[in-house]
Amino acid sequence: MRNVALSDPCNDGKNPPETLETLFESLESPLLAYAYRLTRSVEVAQDLVQEAFMKLQVHFKQVREPKPWLYRTVHNLAANHHRKANRNVSIQQPTSTGENMILESKDEGMLPDESIVHQEAVGLVRLSLEGLDERSRKLIRLKFEEDMSYRQIAKETGLSVSNVGYVLHHAIKSLAVELKKIGVGK
Repeated sequence: MRNVALSDPCNDGKNPPETLETLFESLESPLLAYAYRLTRSVEVAQDLVQEAFMKLQVHFKQVREPKPWLYRTVHNLAANHHRKANRNVSIQQPTSTGENMILESKDEGMLPDESIVHQEAVGLVRLSLEGLDERSRKLIRLKFEEDMSYRQIAKETGLSVSNVGYVLHHAIKSLAVELKKIGVGK
């Protein structure tokens, strides 16, 4: 880590300016504990804290209050992690065309009846996906299962980025309409 001093206009000269190194030494453990409380995973907590310090290193000269900035960054990274982790629901089953569509369920805190309702909804989504054309299914798989960007999907499929967006928009809209008809996601 670089040893850069943080200039604080409010510093009265009694306390030396903080460096990235001193911040890391003093805040790593409390940030790890905070991240663990948010994620319940030691590995994820370590990754989030490391990423927060890497972001601080990039923006160090602009950050006026690094301690609250680091806590907010860890909080935001944890929220992003939860959103991404809960985006997919997973059952690997072949579709009618023989390709495997993976939908993952990551919520282990569900009650048994909630889990049954959730699994029924997953099955209905899978059936609705089978009703889409092959190209739409492939784009949905690349976007949500492979977590690819529109640009990456365009490169993989040979479509333009705008065409990828158009096809995905209409495929997802068709899925939403179909699922609404059968009572999912009212």
